[in-house]
Amino acid sequence: MTKANWNYPTAVKFGAGRIGELPEALKTAGITRPLLVTDAGLVNLPVTQSTLALLRAAGVEVGVFAEVKPNPISANVEAGLAMLRAGGFDGVIAFGGGSGLDAAKVIAFMAGQTRPMWDFEDIGDWWSRADPNGILPIVAVPTTAGTGSEVGRAGVITDEITHTKKVIFHPLMQPKVVIIDPELTVGMPRFITVGTGMDALAHCLEAYCAPGYHPMADGIAVEGVRLVLENLPKVVDNPNDIEARGHMMSAAAMGATAFQKGLGAIHALSHPVGALYDTHHGMTNAVFMPYVLVVNRTAIEAKIARLAAYCGLPPSFDAFLNAIVALRVRLDVPHTLAAFKVDGDKRELIGDMAIVDPTAGGNPIELTRERALEIFDRAMEGRL
Repeated sequence: MTKANWNYPTAVKFGAGRIGELPEALKTAGITRPLLVTDAGLVNLPVTQSTLALLRAAGVEVGVFAEVKPNPISANVEAGLAMLRAGGFDGVIAFGGGSGLDAAKVIAFMAGQTRPMWDFEDIGDWWSRADPNGILPIVAVPTTAGTGSEVGRAGVITDEITHTKKVIFHPLMQPKVVIIDPELTVGMPRFITVGTGMDALAHCLEAYCAPGYHPMADGIAVEGVRLVLENLPKVVDNPNDIEARGHMMSAAAMGATAFQKGLGAIHALSHPVGALYDTHHGMTNAVFMPYVLVVNRTAIEAKIARLAAYCGLPPSFDAFLNAIVALRVRLDVPHTLAAFKVDGDKRELIGDMAIVDPTAGGNPIELTRERALEIFDRAMEGRL
């Protein structure tokens, strides 16, 4: 009989207006003096300032760290960690998109560790090197509908020396409480709405296509795909559609729940491109998506046909592929990497980096260097 290991997310408070429950969520997590970690682009926006006002009105003494890049680097974590320790904070509010959430979780994780951060990369059982007593509790508040990092047990940080994205993992990095309030996403720029939404789609799609036995993840993934296909265009057309935004936030959390099963070549190629060219992660995933589908076709054609049928499309691989391409056109997703000023100068390096990326092993067919370069070339040329 097949054996498998499954994990599901933490307590989630979902719904419009539930940011008002943040002070109570902190109490539930055992946090009395939190450090709110977010990115520089978000910290001065009304969504953040109103949240800080809410906390202070409730008598919560909160610090703010906002030196997080869109692709967080180790220096961001180190700076946040120094502020956390100097201020005597006893927990972290992870606030923002994937970059802020990931950095916040790693800062909370590293709070009481003595070993370097890279010693806890998601390789084998390296996570067991950590002192669990040194990990501070986390309450997560996503403000985008993309990574689903709010329900995850890892953070992606770029090593600025090697220009590689690395996954730092520990089971206790999973937030104690998550508040998913779709009203927090209303002010997102169109580019970010599209990019984060396509990231959620990539998570669900790759998790569904990954080999291995995880029927619960598969079920979550296919519904996540349907939610994105139906609701991302609605959100782009009407940024104030709270119901559609709620569905997108659900899809993001579902993607992160499902991808414990695995990811694949979309992410394996997007990670090095993002690390080398500092491109937006979700939009880079969106560019690679149809090219990876085509290259993986022999292994996933029947599964994609079933997915197409579930999404109300004709039950065929081509129907689903065409729907993805049409969605990209409607949302102004670039058809090639050239739109991100990605050139071919680092082609060989990207091939080398892709095949050793932690997500490469989840691809439905082996991601050889030759295959990775084929996908990269297709994405450069716009060749399906």
